[in-house]
This record gives sequence, structure tokens and C-alpha cells, in this order.
Amino acid sequence: MPSSPPPPSPAPPALTEVETHGVERIPDADRTATPLDLFRVAFGGANTFSTCVLGAFPILFGLSFWQGLAATLLGVVAGALILCPMAVFGPVNGTNNAVSSSAHLGVHGRVVGSFLSLLTAVAFFSISVWSSGDALVGGAHRLFGLPRGDVSYGVAYALFAGLVLAVCVYGFRFMLFVNKIAVLSATVLFLVGAVAFAGDFDPSYAGVFTDSADAATQDLFWPSFIGAALIVLSNPVSFGAFLGDWSRYIPADTPRRRVIGAAFLSQVATLLPFVFGLATASIIATKAPDYVDPAAPDFVGGLLAISPGWFFLPVCLLALIGGMSTGTTSLYGTGLDFSSVFPRLSRVRATVLVGVLSIAFIFVGRFGFDLVRSISTFATMIITCTTPWMVVMILGFYTRRGWYDPDALQVFNRRQRGGRYWFAHGWNWRGMTAWWVAAVIGVLFTNIPGQFVGPLGDLANGIDISLPLSLAVSAVLFLTLLRVFPEPRAVYGPEGARLARTVEVPVPPVTGPGAEAEAGGDDLPSPALTTESN
Repeated sequence: MPSSPPPPSPAPPALTEVETHGVERIPDADRTATPLDLFRVAFGGANTFSTCVLGAFPILFGLSFWQGLAATLLGVVAGALILCPMAVFGPVNGTNNAVSSSAHLGVHGRVVGSFLSLLTAVAFFSISVWSSGDALVGGAHRLFGLPRGDVSYGVAYALFAGLVLAVCVYGFRFMLFVNKIAVLSATVLFLVGAVAFAGDFDPSYAGVFTDSADAATQDLFWPSFIGAALIVLSNPVSFGAFLGDWSRYIPADTPRRRVIGAAFLSQVATLLPFVFGLATASIIATKAPDYVDPAAPDFVGGLLAISPGWFFLPVCLLALIGGMSTGTTSLYGTGLDFSSVFPRLSRVRATVLVGVLSIAFIFVGRFGFDLVRSISTFATMIITCTTPWMVVMILGFYTRRGWYDPDALQVFNRRQRGGRYWFAHGWNWRGMTAWWVAAVIGVLFTNIPGQFVGPLGDLANGIDISLPLSLAVSAVLFLTLLRVFPEPRAVYGPEGARLARTVEVPVPPVTGPGAEAEAGGDDLPSPALTTESN
């Protein structure tokens, strides 16, 4: 008898169908995304007006255009290299990166990733709403005479925040649809902007570090250069906690090099908005220098001041599209992860709660305190704490040879105890120690000119060495702890460990809700304590 044809693949859910998946493993049938989709979401989330604001910082720090371009290239490429390996956890485990971190920080230690993603989301969501709202109000003022008062700014912020929250509630596929549109339209608008400012742009803009500058100014060059590069680098690294939110919809058998390559190229492509911000900031510094005063910078106001009248409408469109794109990529993942930390909340309810809290932070920060000027410091400090966490994850992936037990990763979310990743009362002190020691050292050595200097920030002649130091400390300390204090053999796959030692100990049985139904799923290792080198 002829074989019957295979059943047709299920149709993907409609855009307007609210996503029901939380952080549980995405079923194989629903994992229909591609590396190109990952590129679109990651690039769309950064191809925005807020990235232009970050791109202006080299000029604010006094660098010339070419010096600023070198700092921007360094920051983008270094950040992309640090970020891109974080994309592989989603396809391998079918869940987000905070849940995947259970394998290296423990069942309870995974809340570190959730906390870091929450702070990062609030910071970059705020940057996107503030910068886009200011641009929209400023453009409307120049076009239609709209008054630039607190009411106008409040309405603009509320509009952005409400639209972003609605997209995030619908879920991943609606967000992917928005970013598909945003990638193309924002790119076109940036290219139109290049035409608008081409006549005023002068690549010979010299900055303050010229041959005629005094010795005190010259001494600030390297601190300013490194500080500018770190602020640029904060943008790609900020996606580290979120990549798994989107890549978990990619099938597990997708070649890892394609997933990593998509994440890397998505950040290299952000040179478009970064260089746009850098070039326009150099024009502002020449034609309207009051707007780039380090004591009170106003990139958005300066951009509108030097823009030709016909470009005001594209600025408004760019602000609207960019605010939607950046906001959704920041808020979606945090709402998703928050639902796992508090399982009584569904993904939708958790997203609404986090969204409301973020909106409150935006309004209080904008109208109640002077948080807007210090947001770059806030973002840099978050990245200083997030990068060591990423190092632990990446090295953990390497030492485990990419092998994980997806079911054991869900123990925390099910309010259970035990399993392969229970370690010591739910904490893997090896990964936790490497993370917090490196993060503390990074904060101590932070040196952001004119904004924040840690207690040890001047030890390197004013140069900010916080990030490379925290990277090195976390890597060396984590690998040393894995050698000196071996992990259980059960957390490694059939091929064993790489660059680490293991010890044979029993896997704690899983207890708690539903554990009886799962009993017998894992063969417990022998209780014999035999150490093996790998």
C-alpha cells in the first residue's frame, strides 16, 4: 500500500492571537522562527532614535568625529562579540536565558538573571520613551506649533508606553511583525536623514583634544575615549538577557553558527543609527553648541534645531517607529520572565504589571527627579553587572559542551525542589561567586568622566578598566572554581566536561507539585564519590 502523505504542518497563530506561552519549554511544533527573524528583532530593537542618542556621547565627551567613529566601532564590535554566544541558549533549551542560567547559578540562582533583565529593560525602555517622546513633541512643535509643556510630553510618553505595552501583551509574533516593519522603515528614514544633513556634515570636526589643547585636557583623552566606547558597548550587551526570549522559537536543530551569526550581524548593523547620531552630534556641536554642553546635553533639541523644515515629519515618524521597536524588545522579555518568578501571574498579567511599573518610573524620572541626565550612568552600571553573568553563562555552555536537561531547568518555575541543577539548596555557589565578585570589582573600578567614579576608578590614570577587568575576573575565577571544586557529573552530558573536573554524587530527587508523575525519568548516578579529570 502506498504510504500516506505526512500531515500538514500546523499554521502559525494569528498576529492578534494573544501568546499563551510562558517560560516553559516551547513545543517543537511552535518553533518556527528563523535566524533571520532573530536578526530582525535584535536589529529592530536597536535601529532606533535612542541608539542615536547613545551615538552622540563620543561628541559629548569631546572626541573628534574620527576619534568618535573609532570608539563607536570598538564598542559595537566588542559588544557584538560578547553578546552573540548568548543566542544559542534559546534554541537548545526552548526557554529564555534567565531560566537557562539555572544550569550554572542554580535553581534559585537564576533569579539573578531575572533581576538584571528587569533593570536593563527599565533603563533602555526609559531611554527609548524619553528620547522618542521628546523628538515627537519637538517635531510637532516645529510643524504645528504644539506647545512644549509637561502636558505635551506626558501625552507623548503615555502614547508610546501604551502602544508598546499592547504589542507586548499580544506576544512574540506581533512583536516580530512590528519589528519587520520597523527595520525597513527606520533604515529608510536614517538614509533620508543622511541626505538632509549631508551639506552640513564636516568629518574634520576636531573636538576638544586638539594639538593646541592644554595638558590637563590632553590627559582626559583616553578616559573619554574608553568611556565613550563603553557607553556604545552597553547597547549590544544590554540584549544579553533578552536574546533567549526570541531565539527560543528557533528549532533546536538549527546550526548554531547561523544563530550566533544572526545575533552578531544584528549589532554590527546598528552602526547605521550610531553613526547617524555621531555625525549629527558633530554638526550640532558646530552650529548649536549649547545643545551638547556636557552639563546639560539635549541631543534631540539640537537635532531639531539644525534640521531642515522638511525633515521634521521624518523625525516624528522615526521617533514613533523607534520607540515602538526598542520598547517592545525591552519590555516583552521582562514580562515573560517575571511570570516565572511569580508563577501566580500569567505572562499577560506579568507583562502588564512590569509595564505599569516601568511607565511610573518614566514619569517620575522625567517630571519628579533629574534621572534623565544620569540614565547613561545607570545603563553603564547595569552592563558592568550583567557582563560577568554573561561570561559565566558562555563559559558554562562551553564546559558543558552545550548539553542541558531542559526539564530540570523548569524546577524553579514549577515550584519544585531537587534535580540536576539543585547544587547547594538551589544555589551553585561557583557561578554565583564568579558573578558577584567580578560585578563588585567592575563597579569599584568604573570611571565615567563627569558622571560616576568608583572608589578605585582613578587607579588606572582615569581610564575606565571596569569592563575588561570584570570580564577577566569572572572568567578566571569561574574556571578556577570549576577545577578546584568539581561540579556533579550529572550536570554534564554523555561526553563529559571540558576544562573542568567532575565528581560522582547522587542527583537529588525532584519533589514538589507534580513530582510524583515525573519520578523515574532520570537514572540517578552512583553515590560513589570518584573524581575524574577531563
